[in-house]
Amino acid sequence: MQSTRRTFIKTLSAASALTAAGGVQTVLGNVGTPAYIPNLARISPNDKIRIATIGMGIQGNYDTMAALRNPDVELVAVADLYDGRLAHAKSAFGKDKELFATRDFREVLARPDVDAVLVVTPDHWHDHITIAALKAGKHVYCEKPMVQHMKEGKPVIDAWRKSGKTMQVGSQRISSSSFQEAKRMIQAGDIGQINYIESNNDRFNAIGAWNYSVPPDASLTTLDWDRFLGDAPKRPFDAKRFFRWRNYKDYGTGVAGDLFVHLITGVHFVTNSLGPTRIFSSGNLAYWKDGRDVPDVMTSVMDYPKTDAHEAFQMVLRVNFANAGKIQNVTRIIGNEGQIEFSEENLILTKKKLPVAPGYGNYDSYFTFTPEVQQEFVKKYDAQYPPETRTAEPVKEVRFESPKNEDGHARHFADFFKNVREGSQGTIEDPVFGFRAAAPVLACNESYFEQKVVHWDPVTMTQKSPASTTTAKKPVTAKAKRT
Repeated sequence: MQSTRRTFIKTLSAASALTAAGGVQTVLGNVGTPAYIPNLARISPNDKIRIATIGMGIQGNYDTMAALRNPDVELVAVADLYDGRLAHAKSAFGKDKELFATRDFREVLARPDVDAVLVVTPDHWHDHITIAALKAGKHVYCEKPMVQHMKEGKPVIDAWRKSGKTMQVGSQRISSSSFQEAKRMIQAGDIGQINYIESNNDRFNAIGAWNYSVPPDASLTTLDWDRFLGDAPKRPFDAKRFFRWRNYKDYGTGVAGDLFVHLITGVHFVTNSLGPTRIFSSGNLAYWKDGRDVPDVMTSVMDYPKTDAHEAFQMVLRVNFANAGKIQNVTRIIGNEGQIEFSEENLILTKKKLPVAPGYGNYDSYFTFTPEVQQEFVKKYDAQYPPETRTAEPVKEVRFESPKNEDGHARHFADFFKNVREGSQGTIEDPVFGFRAAAPVLACNESYFEQKVVHWDPVTMTQKSPASTTTAKKPVTAKAKRT
């Protein structure tokens, strides 16, 4: 009998739950949640880590290849809802062995030979599969954004903490040398106090705008449409929605969840920021009017508060999928003594400090003074500012390039596998970090669709009403960073 969406969700909930006698106090303060049984066992350094990929689309294939570029890692199973991708996976990754392939991810979670799973599904399935995998005793690598809705973040964090398993969120750019060098420079004070960050990611091509190819054999026979919908609204079969799911807010998170999340993740990593307190977005659907219901032009403004780690700063993010002009994607972190302009492969540090003396003359009020007042002004100025204070330091430029052939994607997985082997939950992008990066981008969407300013508490990771933000707050302390 073909399962319906409702029966599948119910079956998932029943199959995933672990029972325990009585309620427990969770790390997030939720009383009455069934206890998990932590599994802190390490994997021997001499053993292979056996992985399974759930979702063998574009990113699923790239993630799998990056994971396998690490030593002593073996792919033992895959799951996908389209038969063609299962066949492709068996051909691409199972040439020398029998690769288990299924439409039902629960069959993967039930396998004792799977140590870790890669969750590379449409966004609306991230929380369901991640929580089920953690309850099944699997380590989890989950693609960004970690969740599709804000309310899903804390349940994932709670499940991860109680499971004792390793979890990594897949915004792999922060594992590149350039981001780590940018972090070092900022912590060293090379650009002074940060006051503004800007980043853009523009495109002008169909594939870049997510109009991916649709296979001609796509049908209710070759793919599981009902399972794909999951807890999204029920709709008749539409192959474009299945293969181009990023274009629809029922399954994806738009340009914010696909692109802003990388930018925010990088900024949080290099600045040690916990997140913004106020988010506002604007934009429109300017070019790709192909049935999608998410914008192709979006600009978001975020206010970051002063913390122990940094001064208050503003961040402006932009995506334009209709940019027919010259595209120059760049991220700039600007301080009062310089800026860092960086990408995944390299960065440029420009140091530029103002002289102590402000100077006078030219487009200045000095020329409007009477001669007598000008003489008195110069006398006082010379007394206050000796010659050595009137010259700025020479502008310095430092260029950093990542090592040739560096593989940031594989390095991100290397951090995940290292923690799996050590029985540690301390990955570079754990679920707390992942949610603090995801929540602002989800707020970008909420702001856009509801035409409002979204207020967020980055410490408690909760959304606030406008009234509750009017009271002045103390600066965020470093102790709050690992909430």
